[in-house]
Amino acid sequence: MFKKILLPSLLLASSLVFAQYTEVINSNRPGVSKSAFSVGTNVAQFEVGPYMIKEEHTPLNYEVSGFGADFSARYGLLFEQLELNIEGIYQNDTFKDNRSAITSERSRANFKSFAVGAKYLVYDPYKNEGQEKPNLYSYHANFGFKWKDLIPAIAVYAGANFDTKDNPYTAPGIEGFSPKVMIATQNNFSGGWVLVLNLIKDRIGTEQSDFQYVVTLTHSFNPQWVVFGETQGIQSDFYADNLFRFGGAYLWSKDFQIDTAVTFNTKDTPSVFGVNLGLSYRLDFHQDKEIDNKNSVEDVDKRRN
Repeated sequence: MFKKILLPSLLLASSLVFAQYTEVINSNRPGVSKSAFSVGTNVAQFEVGPYMIKEEHTPLNYEVSGFGADFSARYGLLFEQLELNIEGIYQNDTFKDNRSAITSERSRANFKSFAVGAKYLVYDPYKNEGQEKPNLYSYHANFGFKWKDLIPAIAVYAGANFDTKDNPYTAPGIEGFSPKVMIATQNNFSGGWVLVLNLIKDRIGTEQSDFQYVVTLTHSFNPQWVVFGETQGIQSDFYADNLFRFGGAYLWSKDFQIDTAVTFNTKDTPSVFGVNLGLSYRLDFHQDKEIDNKNSVEDVDKRRN
Protein backbone atom coordinates (compact mmCIF):
# COMPACT_ATOMS: atom_id res chain seq x y z
CA MET A 1 0.00 0.00 0.00
CA PHE A 2 2.90 2.36 0.82
CA LYS A 3 4.38 1.80 -2.65
CA LYS A 4 1.05 2.37 -4.33
CA ILE A 5 0.71 5.75 -2.65
CA LEU A 6 4.33 6.95 -2.65
CA LEU A 7 5.49 6.16 -6.18
CA PRO A 8 2.67 7.89 -8.10
CA SER A 9 3.03 10.91 -5.82
CA LEU A 10 6.75 11.18 -6.49
CA LEU A 11 6.24 10.79 -10.24
CA LEU A 12 3.61 13.49 -10.23
CA ALA A 13 5.95 15.83 -8.33
CA SER A 14 8.82 15.16 -10.71
CA SER A 15 6.63 15.83 -13.74
CA LEU A 16 5.84 19.29 -12.37
CA VAL A 17 9.54 20.11 -12.46
CA PHE A 18 9.60 19.62 -16.24
CA ALA A 19 6.75 22.01 -16.96
CA GLN A 20 7.43 25.51 -18.18
CA TYR A 21 5.97 27.00 -15.02
CA THR A 22 7.19 25.52 -11.74
CA GLU A 23 5.88 25.92 -8.22
CA VAL A 24 9.28 27.24 -7.14
CA ILE A 25 11.53 29.77 -8.85
CA ASN A 26 13.52 28.44 -11.83
CA SER A 27 16.63 30.61 -12.05
CA ASN A 28 19.49 30.55 -14.57
CA ARG A 29 21.87 31.41 -11.74
CA PRO A 30 24.44 30.77 -10.37
CA GLY A 31 26.03 29.88 -13.74
CA VAL A 32 25.88 31.92 -16.93
CA SER A 33 24.14 29.31 -19.09
CA LYS A 34 20.48 29.74 -20.06
CA SER A 35 17.87 27.09 -19.38
CA ALA A 36 15.86 25.78 -22.32
CA PHE A 37 12.66 26.44 -20.36
CA SER A 38 10.92 29.76 -19.78
CA VAL A 39 9.71 31.15 -16.46
CA GLY A 40 6.05 30.60 -17.39
CA THR A 41 3.33 32.96 -18.53
CA ASN A 42 2.72 36.08 -16.45
CA VAL A 43 5.82 35.51 -14.36
CA ALA A 44 8.32 38.37 -13.99
CA GLN A 45 11.71 37.25 -12.71
CA PHE A 46 14.79 39.25 -11.74
CA GLU A 47 18.28 37.83 -11.34
CA VAL A 48 21.35 39.82 -10.27
CA GLY A 49 24.87 38.90 -9.22
CA PRO A 50 27.36 41.43 -7.82
CA TYR A 51 30.95 40.24 -8.23
CA MET A 52 34.60 41.12 -7.60
CA ILE A 53 37.13 40.55 -10.38
CA LYS A 54 40.93 40.32 -10.59
CA GLU A 55 42.88 39.93 -13.84
CA GLU A 56 46.63 39.80 -14.49
CA HIS A 57 48.14 39.74 -18.00
CA THR A 58 51.73 38.48 -17.69
CA PRO A 59 53.03 39.11 -21.27
CA LEU A 60 51.50 42.61 -21.48
CA ASN A 61 52.22 43.32 -17.79
CA TYR A 62 48.92 44.87 -16.74
CA GLU A 63 46.41 44.30 -13.95
CA VAL A 64 42.68 44.84 -13.63
CA SER A 65 40.80 44.89 -10.33
CA GLY A 66 37.27 46.00 -9.65
CA PHE A 67 33.67 44.99 -9.23
CA GLY A 68 30.52 44.68 -11.28
CA ALA A 69 27.16 42.98 -11.58
CA ASP A 70 25.48 40.74 -14.08
CA PHE A 71 21.71 41.07 -14.29
CA SER A 72 18.69 39.64 -16.07
CA ALA A 73 14.98 40.44 -16.24
CA ARG A 74 12.76 37.66 -17.63
CA TYR A 75 9.05 37.61 -18.46
CA GLY A 76 6.81 34.85 -19.79
CA LEU A 77 4.45 36.22 -22.42
CA LEU A 78 1.48 34.73 -24.34
CA PHE A 79 2.75 31.14 -24.51
CA GLU A 80 4.33 28.85 -21.94
CA GLN A 81 7.21 28.33 -24.35
CA LEU A 82 7.98 32.04 -24.90
CA GLU A 83 10.17 34.24 -22.73
CA LEU A 84 11.27 37.85 -23.23
CA ASN A 85 14.45 38.95 -21.47
CA ILE A 86 16.89 41.77 -20.89
CA GLU A 87 20.36 40.87 -19.70
CA GLY A 88 23.75 42.45 -19.29
CA ILE A 89 26.98 42.91 -17.35
CA TYR A 90 28.15 46.22 -15.89
CA GLN A 91 31.72 46.58 -14.60
CA ASN A 92 33.71 49.27 -12.82
CA ASP A 93 37.44 48.65 -12.45
CA THR A 94 40.95 50.09 -12.34
CA PHE A 95 43.35 49.29 -15.17
CA LYS A 96 47.00 49.35 -14.01
CA ASP A 97 49.71 49.45 -16.69
CA ASN A 98 53.07 48.19 -15.38
CA ARG A 99 55.04 48.20 -18.65
CA SER A 100 57.05 51.34 -17.90
CA ALA A 101 59.10 52.43 -14.89
CA ILE A 102 56.19 54.59 -13.78
CA THR A 103 52.97 52.67 -13.25
CA SER A 104 49.93 54.32 -14.77
CA GLU A 105 46.34 53.75 -13.70
CA ARG A 106 43.00 54.63 -15.21
CA SER A 107 39.43 53.99 -14.11
CA ARG A 108 36.99 52.25 -16.43
CA ALA A 109 33.23 51.76 -16.23
CA ASN A 110 30.69 50.57 -18.79
CA PHE A 111 28.49 47.68 -19.86
CA LYS A 112 30.53 44.69 -20.96
CA SER A 113 27.34 43.45 -22.58
CA PHE A 114 23.70 44.52 -22.85
CA ALA A 115 21.13 42.58 -24.87
CA VAL A 116 17.37 42.36 -25.39
CA GLY A 117 15.87 39.20 -26.86
CA ALA A 118 13.35 36.38 -26.83
CA LYS A 119 13.68 32.65 -26.20
CA TYR A 120 11.27 29.99 -27.45
CA LEU A 121 11.11 26.30 -26.54
CA VAL A 122 10.82 24.40 -29.83
CA TYR A 123 10.98 20.86 -28.44
CA ASP A 124 9.99 19.51 -25.03
CA PRO A 125 10.55 15.76 -24.49
CA TYR A 126 9.04 16.02 -21.00
CA LYS A 127 5.63 17.41 -21.91
CA ASN A 128 3.92 14.01 -21.60
CA GLU A 129 5.96 12.88 -18.60
CA GLY A 130 3.00 13.03 -16.23
CA GLN A 131 0.85 10.86 -18.49
CA GLU A 132 3.08 7.80 -18.21
CA LYS A 133 1.86 5.06 -15.91
CA PRO A 134 4.25 4.38 -13.01
CA ASN A 135 5.59 0.90 -12.34
CA LEU A 136 4.21 0.15 -8.88
CA TYR A 137 6.64 -2.72 -8.27
CA SER A 138 10.00 -1.29 -9.36
CA TYR A 139 11.73 1.78 -7.98
CA HIS A 140 14.50 1.40 -10.57
CA ALA A 141 12.02 1.37 -13.44
CA ASN A 142 10.61 4.70 -12.32
CA PHE A 143 13.76 6.51 -11.20
CA GLY A 144 16.66 4.73 -12.92
CA PHE A 145 18.44 5.83 -16.08
CA LYS A 146 16.37 5.83 -19.28
CA TRP A 147 17.82 6.14 -22.76
CA LYS A 148 15.16 8.70 -23.66
CA ASP A 149 16.68 11.00 -21.02
CA LEU A 150 19.49 11.62 -23.52
CA ILE A 151 17.04 13.51 -25.75
CA PRO A 152 17.20 17.15 -24.58
CA ALA A 153 14.69 19.95 -24.52
CA ILE A 154 15.68 22.50 -27.19
CA ALA A 155 15.11 26.26 -27.27
CA VAL A 156 16.22 28.98 -29.65
CA TYR A 157 17.07 32.58 -28.82
CA ALA A 158 17.32 35.70 -30.96
CA GLY A 159 18.23 39.14 -29.71
CA ALA A 160 20.21 42.31 -30.20
CA ASN A 161 23.24 43.67 -28.39
CA PHE A 162 23.71 47.37 -27.79
CA ASP A 163 27.24 48.74 -27.35
CA THR A 164 28.13 52.36 -26.65
CA LYS A 165 30.88 54.24 -28.45
CA ASP A 166 34.44 53.99 -27.06
CA ASN A 167 33.54 51.13 -24.73
CA PRO A 168 36.76 49.93 -23.00
CA TYR A 169 35.43 46.36 -22.86
CA THR A 170 34.80 45.91 -26.59
CA ALA A 171 36.95 45.99 -29.72
CA PRO A 172 37.65 49.40 -31.30
CA GLY A 173 34.86 50.55 -33.58
CA ILE A 174 32.13 48.43 -31.95
CA GLU A 175 29.07 50.64 -31.58
CA GLY A 176 25.29 50.35 -31.79
CA PHE A 177 23.17 47.26 -32.33
CA SER A 178 24.35 43.82 -33.44
CA PRO A 179 22.50 40.45 -33.63
CA LYS A 180 22.87 37.63 -31.13
CA VAL A 181 21.57 34.06 -31.52
CA MET A 182 21.68 30.98 -29.30
CA ILE A 183 20.63 27.35 -29.13
CA ALA A 184 19.97 26.05 -25.61
CA THR A 185 19.50 22.38 -24.72
CA GLN A 186 18.61 20.82 -21.38
CA ASN A 187 18.61 17.24 -20.10
CA ASN A 188 16.87 16.42 -16.83
CA PHE A 189 18.28 13.16 -15.50
CA SER A 190 17.03 11.12 -12.57
CA GLY A 191 18.60 11.73 -9.19
CA GLY A 192 18.49 15.52 -9.42
CA TRP A 193 21.05 15.95 -12.23
CA VAL A 194 20.53 18.58 -14.95
CA LEU A 195 22.79 19.21 -17.95
CA VAL A 196 22.51 22.49 -19.90
CA LEU A 197 24.35 23.35 -23.12
CA ASN A 198 24.40 26.77 -24.82
CA LEU A 199 25.86 27.50 -28.25
CA ILE A 200 26.05 31.26 -28.83
CA LYS A 201 27.02 33.50 -31.74
CA ASP A 202 27.40 37.04 -30.44
CA ARG A 203 27.82 40.49 -32.04
CA ILE A 204 27.31 39.02 -35.50
CA GLY A 205 28.79 41.02 -38.36
CA THR A 206 31.15 43.11 -36.20
CA GLU A 207 34.90 43.06 -35.53
CA GLN A 208 34.09 41.22 -32.31
CA SER A 209 31.87 38.47 -33.62
CA ASP A 210 32.58 35.75 -31.12
CA PHE A 211 31.42 32.19 -30.64
CA GLN A 212 30.73 30.87 -27.16
CA TYR A 213 29.79 27.55 -25.65
CA VAL A 214 28.63 27.01 -22.07
CA VAL A 215 28.20 23.59 -20.45
CA THR A 216 26.64 23.45 -16.98
CA LEU A 217 26.02 20.42 -14.78
CA THR A 218 23.92 20.88 -11.63
CA HIS A 219 22.94 18.49 -8.89
CA SER A 220 20.27 19.01 -6.24
CA PHE A 221 20.79 17.25 -2.92
CA ASN A 222 17.31 18.17 -1.68
CA PRO A 223 14.61 20.73 -2.55
CA GLN A 224 16.71 23.56 -1.01
CA TRP A 225 20.35 22.95 -1.98
CA VAL A 226 22.01 22.65 -5.40
CA VAL A 227 25.66 22.65 -6.53
CA PHE A 228 27.02 23.19 -10.02
CA GLY A 229 30.12 23.06 -12.22
CA GLU A 230 30.46 24.94 -15.49
CA THR A 231 32.86 25.55 -18.35
CA GLN A 232 32.60 28.48 -20.76
CA GLY A 233 34.60 28.87 -23.95
CA ILE A 234 34.94 32.20 -25.78
CA GLN A 235 36.58 32.58 -29.18
CA SER A 236 36.97 35.75 -31.27
CA ASP A 237 39.73 37.84 -32.79
CA PHE A 238 39.37 40.29 -29.89
CA TYR A 239 39.27 37.91 -26.93
CA ALA A 240 39.54 34.19 -26.27
CA ASP A 241 39.27 32.31 -23.00
CA ASN A 242 38.20 29.13 -21.23
CA LEU A 243 36.52 29.88 -17.92
CA PHE A 244 35.52 27.49 -15.14
CA ARG A 245 32.90 28.08 -12.43
CA PHE A 246 31.87 26.22 -9.32
CA GLY A 247 29.31 27.12 -6.71
CA GLY A 248 25.91 26.48 -5.24
CA ALA A 249 22.47 27.91 -4.57
CA TYR A 250 19.96 27.84 -1.74
CA LEU A 251 16.19 28.11 -2.18
CA TRP A 252 15.15 30.55 0.54
CA SER A 253 11.46 30.45 -0.41
CA LYS A 254 9.47 29.37 -3.45
CA ASP A 255 10.07 32.80 -5.05
CA PHE A 256 13.55 33.68 -3.74
CA GLN A 257 16.97 32.09 -4.29
CA ILE A 258 20.47 33.06 -3.16
CA ASP A 259 23.70 31.73 -4.67
CA THR A 260 27.47 32.08 -4.87
CA ALA A 261 30.20 30.99 -7.27
CA VAL A 262 33.89 31.39 -8.11
CA THR A 263 35.24 31.91 -11.64
CA PHE A 264 38.79 31.24 -12.82
CA ASN A 265 40.85 30.16 -15.83
CA THR A 266 44.19 28.44 -16.37
CA LYS A 267 46.12 30.91 -18.54
CA ASP A 268 47.94 34.20 -17.99
CA THR A 269 46.74 36.21 -21.00
CA PRO A 270 45.10 37.29 -18.73
CA SER A 271 44.55 35.17 -15.65
CA VAL A 272 41.03 35.61 -14.27
CA PHE A 273 39.67 35.15 -10.77
CA GLY A 274 36.23 36.30 -9.64
CA VAL A 275 33.81 35.76 -6.77
CA ASN A 276 30.12 36.55 -6.97
CA LEU A 277 26.99 36.48 -4.84
CA GLY A 278 23.61 36.28 -6.51
CA LEU A 279 19.92 36.82 -5.88
CA SER A 280 16.92 35.64 -7.87
CA TYR A 281 13.37 36.79 -7.19
CA ARG A 282 10.11 36.37 -9.08
CA LEU A 283 6.71 38.02 -9.13
CA ASP A 284 4.32 35.17 -9.77
CA PHE A 285 1.05 36.06 -11.50
CA HIS A 286 0.77 32.74 -13.31
CA GLN A 287 -2.63 31.11 -13.71
CA ASP A 288 -3.12 27.60 -15.01
CA LYS A 289 -5.28 27.23 -18.09
CA GLU A 290 -8.74 25.80 -17.58
CA ILE A 291 -8.87 22.06 -18.09
CA ASP A 292 -11.58 20.37 -20.13
CA ASN A 293 -14.21 17.97 -18.82
CA LYS A 294 -12.27 14.78 -19.40
CA ASN A 295 -9.39 16.24 -17.42
CA SER A 296 -11.51 17.65 -14.63
CA VAL A 297 -10.26 17.46 -11.08
CA GLU A 298 -12.73 14.70 -10.28
CA ASP A 299 -11.61 12.57 -13.23
CA VAL A 300 -7.94 13.10 -12.43
CA ASP A 301 -8.55 11.97 -8.84
CA LYS A 302 -10.39 8.88 -10.11
CA ARG A 303 -7.52 7.91 -12.39
CA ARG A 304 -5.01 8.45 -9.58
CA ASN A 305 -7.04 6.27 -7.20
